[in-house]
Amino acid sequence: MNAPDNLSRRALLTGGLAGGFLLAFHLPLRAAVNEPVQPKDTTDGKFAPNAFIRIDAEGATTLVMPQVEMGQGIYTAISMILAEELDADWSKVQLLHAPANEKLYGNPLFIIQATGGSSSVRAFWKPLREAGASARAMLVQAAAAQWSVDAASCTTSKGVVTHQASGRTLAYGALAAAASGQTPPKNVPLKDPKDFVYIGQPLKRLDTPEKVNGKAVYGIDAMVPGMKFATLAQCPVFGGKVGKVDDRAAKKIPGVRQIVVLDDLVAVVGDHMWAAKKGLDAIDIEWNEGPHAKLNSKAIWDDLRAASARDGVVAKSTGDVINGLAAGEKFEASFELPFLAHATMEPLNATVHCKPDSCEIWTGTQIMARVQSEAAKAAGLPVEKVTVNNHLLGGGFGRKLEPDMVVTAVRIAKQVDGPVKVVWTREEDIQHDIYRPVYRDTIAATLSGGKIASWKYKIAGAAILARWLPPAFQKGIDIDAVDSAVDMPYEIPNFHVEYVRAEPPAIPTGFWRGVGPNNNVFAVESFVDELARKAGKDPVEFRRGMLANSPRFLSVLNLAAEKSGWGQPLPARVGRGVCLQPSFGSFIATVVEAEVDEQGEVNLRRATSVVDTGIAINPDTIAAQLEGGLVFGLTAALYGEVTIDRGRVQQSNFHDYRMLRINQMPRIEVHVVRSGEAPGGIGETGTTAGPPALRNAIYAATGVALRRLPIDRKLLAAGRKA
Repeated sequence: MNAPDNLSRRALLTGGLAGGFLLAFHLPLRAAVNEPVQPKDTTDGKFAPNAFIRIDAEGATTLVMPQVEMGQGIYTAISMILAEELDADWSKVQLLHAPANEKLYGNPLFIIQATGGSSSVRAFWKPLREAGASARAMLVQAAAAQWSVDAASCTTSKGVVTHQASGRTLAYGALAAAASGQTPPKNVPLKDPKDFVYIGQPLKRLDTPEKVNGKAVYGIDAMVPGMKFATLAQCPVFGGKVGKVDDRAAKKIPGVRQIVVLDDLVAVVGDHMWAAKKGLDAIDIEWNEGPHAKLNSKAIWDDLRAASARDGVVAKSTGDVINGLAAGEKFEASFELPFLAHATMEPLNATVHCKPDSCEIWTGTQIMARVQSEAAKAAGLPVEKVTVNNHLLGGGFGRKLEPDMVVTAVRIAKQVDGPVKVVWTREEDIQHDIYRPVYRDTIAATLSGGKIASWKYKIAGAAILARWLPPAFQKGIDIDAVDSAVDMPYEIPNFHVEYVRAEPPAIPTGFWRGVGPNNNVFAVESFVDELARKAGKDPVEFRRGMLANSPRFLSVLNLAAEKSGWGQPLPARVGRGVCLQPSFGSFIATVVEAEVDEQGEVNLRRATSVVDTGIAINPDTIAAQLEGGLVFGLTAALYGEVTIDRGRVQQSNFHDYRMLRINQMPRIEVHVVRSGEAPGGIGETGTTAGPPALRNAIYAATGVALRRLPIDRKLLAAGRKA
């Protein structure tokens, strides 16, 4: 079947797929918007008071996005913050990706230009408000000067300045040129939240229409003239190299143009992706597997368990935990979480055009400036000779906080005459990921008066920040690895947390939608449920007893209990489980209701989540993020595990690295608490909440105290309602 060059995704779905079974394509599919780059940021003839705002003479307001859109709705949230303080006309707002520029668009929490860690709103809340307010003041000054009136007598609304006494008005577009000559004022008062017009409203997302009609351009959609396609195979064993390559059969396949052999990979370049893939399938590659060819999951876990027996570096300690643990009956447990892959909907990809004196890249990344600098190293060029065009991301989850896919594409592109789009197959993507680390947490605790009296907690696992952001790794402490452990919600007089850095051999590890918190919240909340039972208390009531000085935690816990029907009777082998968590500056309580059948299969019945995330920029987006995060986390709890055998990742696609199916979805309710506090993060919190709440529901339904994920159905089949 031949596909016309201009066939869009929408046309494919409505015509190609609906009309019958779809066979292989022999011509490349073009993106619905067949433009290689977004419009360039230009300030010519525009009012451009800062890095974020551009207003032209027609009144079109372009907002430059310092963070990237990967489905989390951040473009809409950032636009709402800017438009609020600017008093812009929402109907005239346009968006533009920020270029790679660490100085102008660096994330204030990370110092570098990065989107991750549920930090976008938290980091840019104040800077964006100040930018909008300053620009608004300059427009008012320009209008006041034209009317010869006091600026204080003017007001703004929906892109218009009004002089109240005379009723005269000027649109922002008409003021753009004059405002450009104004000096940016300092310390402009910000709006009182009671005067917000956009913030707090469930405004429709700005990126939705083009995602629905097929015009949205993701990194994988970018098309440039004369572009070829490539796909690649890397050694299946981590650290292995290319041995011998027999490419005679591949060269005979129509459309195959070039075979690129590097020290650690083989790539096939073709006229289209089908030719490249078929060509790669036809190549006979012998790999030099290297020193890790015998590595397996058992060895990795044996090493981690041995490491967790060592003393760690103290991250936080209050009271006297040694004597506290000796003063009463001590309860102990250990919890383990496996490697996890990201499996983003959009596989890894990058389009690169390398020339002797320049390199241009089209991709979707969470770290534009770092991609630019690492690509420059790979291309052997100065940074200023490398251009990165960023597009929408079809999922990130931390995977695209790494530059490796772009570096690999640059290495391949250096061997190709003209631009080349490098696309990873799903198998190559999953088997050469940068994985969520394995973790082992050990806990010892005592009880007194129906509360936790002493708590000793040790985390053993990789230090991602030591590699990714060394300044954040100080004195042996990875602040991500101990996140939500050092700041757990409960008031415990004798409290001690320590960390053991334990790097798995050969397996690359990185951020995975929550990372430290989804490890620690699982262990903490699972053990708290066990301690509640030891104390003879209801799990919600047990938690309430340790929240006397934490009103925001207590509020979300109480509302989650009420909305979930906590305490109401349930059928046999059905349970409710609760999770309370501090994550990324937000306060969240979640209740999952689940049924476990006699074979150990789990049916998710209901999930209720209550969040106090401070000022809610867009309540709909917050609810959507919690819903999506819960699905992501519950999927990991039920199925998520990457295992290693003979140095290889054993999982390869969605048949053995499963996702939650639509027919397995529980009913999800999200309740957003009204708050006047500064906004917290939200993108990763649902992922963290789902697994412990589900685990505790299973514990309530069966009496089986699971201490490892994913859930063990054999253990559950033997369990009975406690």
